[in-house]
Amino acid sequence: MSRRKTERLLNLVICLLATRRPLSAEQIRQAVPGYDRDGDEAFQRMFERDKNELREIGIPIQVQRDPWEEEPGYRIVRQAYELPEITLEPDEAAVLGLAAQVWQRASLAGAASGALLKLRAAGVETDESPAGPLELRVDTRDPAFPALWEAVRDRRAVRFDYRAAGSEAVLTRTVEPWGVVSRRGRWYVVGHDRDRDAPRVFRLSRIAGEVKPVGKPGQVVVPEGVDIRAMVGYRDQLVAERTAVVRVRQDTCQGLRQLACAVRPGGDGWDELEVTFVDADRLGAWIASLGADAKVLDPPDVRDAVIRRLKGAVA
Repeated sequence: MSRRKTERLLNLVICLLATRRPLSAEQIRQAVPGYDRDGDEAFQRMFERDKNELREIGIPIQVQRDPWEEEPGYRIVRQAYELPEITLEPDEAAVLGLAAQVWQRASLAGAASGALLKLRAAGVETDESPAGPLELRVDTRDPAFPALWEAVRDRRAVRFDYRAAGSEAVLTRTVEPWGVVSRRGRWYVVGHDRDRDAPRVFRLSRIAGEVKPVGKPGQVVVPEGVDIRAMVGYRDQLVAERTAVVRVRQDTCQGLRQLACAVRPGGDGWDELEVTFVDADRLGAWIASLGADAKVLDPPDVRDAVIRRLKGAVA
């Protein structure tokens, strides 16, 4: 199903759920984005197909005829649409919570809000209670997330510049994305790297610049049985621990001192700490938060991560 059709069907459901009185086909046509505003025949065919598809997946669209109106009205009764009370196990609730984070990034929020606004402008009373059918929010800071999520959904390859761990070199990658997952507070895209002709995992925070689509939608095939979450976890196991040398002022940075595997005097009121780490960006973010009390001596990628954080704060 295309993105355009998915948005239209979702907006139709929102429209029929939000209204407190049946809407005529013409009112729906004007309120729901995606319907033809010019051709009556084309609209009627599309509307009939949409109603049938929604009914096939169990959404109860009611037809109500008012003796004082020429056209029938349509609506979805909330009590017939809503699921009964559901009890979830803790792990099931966690999975749904992660899925909700993804939906919160959906670009459908603008279209849905537009449909409700049009209904209100036309004098149709809508139900905007907090327990509404959908609640769309934003919950990730990585700029690459929306484009990658759309690419996964559309089964479309992408191209982006990527800075590998432990290196400042930025290389262009062309990837067939299989999925976007979160692990330990970080987002990753998993897929087939066309440049290396092998499966690869890329962390979103290391993507530099714009994510550009490549080719047509529907060309990416996800291998049967692939476990992208396991691939992200396996990647973590492959990354070797390294040691950073950090210069800190005496009697400061107690948290960092507790994690240090070695502490030695650095002279002039400073100490030098040896801190083991795996993720240069994460360690760099922590050291940047310590301000003028901490300076990275080695390795360069951790020092550069601190500089990027500080420049970002200034900007």
